[in-house]
Amino acid sequence: MAASSEQGVEEEPLTGRELPQLPAAPPPPAAALPQRLPVGRDTRRGWQMLACFVIAEIAFVATSVVTVLPFLLAVPHVGPGTRLPGAALVAALAIPPAVAAMVAAGGAALVGRGSLVDRLRDQLSLRWRPSDVGIGLALGVVGLAVTVPASALWARWVGESQANSAVGEVFHGQRLSFGWALTLFVGVWLIAPLGEELLYRGVLWRAMEYRGWNRWLIAGLTTVLFALAHPLFSGSHIELLRSPLLVVITLPIALARLLTGNLLASIVAHQANNFLPAIGLLLLTLGAAPS
Repeated sequence: MAASSEQGVEEEPLTGRELPQLPAAPPPPAAALPQRLPVGRDTRRGWQMLACFVIAEIAFVATSVVTVLPFLLAVPHVGPGTRLPGAALVAALAIPPAVAAMVAAGGAALVGRGSLVDRLRDQLSLRWRPSDVGIGLALGVVGLAVTVPASALWARWVGESQANSAVGEVFHGQRLSFGWALTLFVGVWLIAPLGEELLYRGVLWRAMEYRGWNRWLIAGLTTVLFALAHPLFSGSHIELLRSPLLVVITLPIALARLLTGNLLASIVAHQANNFLPAIGLLLLTLGAAPS
């Protein structure tokens, strides 16, 4: 009877609280723990973004040659004093920066992850923020305020004949139709700054960030490289002489990128800085201002 009574009693299952606790696994030794890199540092992506910058610059040069070549072939005798038509000059000024900007943006998108918008935002630090736009606009106005006296001092130092920019020298004495003059205005004011900022304070800046470099060092290096690139790609000795002036003029632009961490701020600052020169070229090529 006792045996049957014991068999009739069903044992209740153990609940989670009554289950025996297993001993915790010991932590791995310190040598086995992965070493954490500084936040945002990625050497492989740094090299990829640098390659993207170089390819975009090559695209800029190649597009410049392809744009001007048909006009050169149409000229019977090409010599040192040969002047291209205004349409060729405007095309050579507006098209290469646009192509370089597209190559830079495309390369940055390939390096990033996620949606296209996320890739561009992460790799180029490009995002819409009204406060950053305001800072960029304010620093662009400051840049204009610095440009005027700095250019006047520069002209007194090197002479009026050596003080013009390469663009001003090329379009000196040119008369354009309203359509081509307006295209020149938009190219100098909006397109060229957009392309240059995407390359130098977008792709190249990000490549240096991936290397873990100091932000102030990055701002200084990109400013100097930007100033040196003008004479390199324009082939003008005047631009080479203007390199120190370009460093001073573009410091507020680099500061906009540095303070906000947003490429859009430096784009706005650069475009604001180019507004008066673009107006000057518009009036010059329309014959509304003395050459």
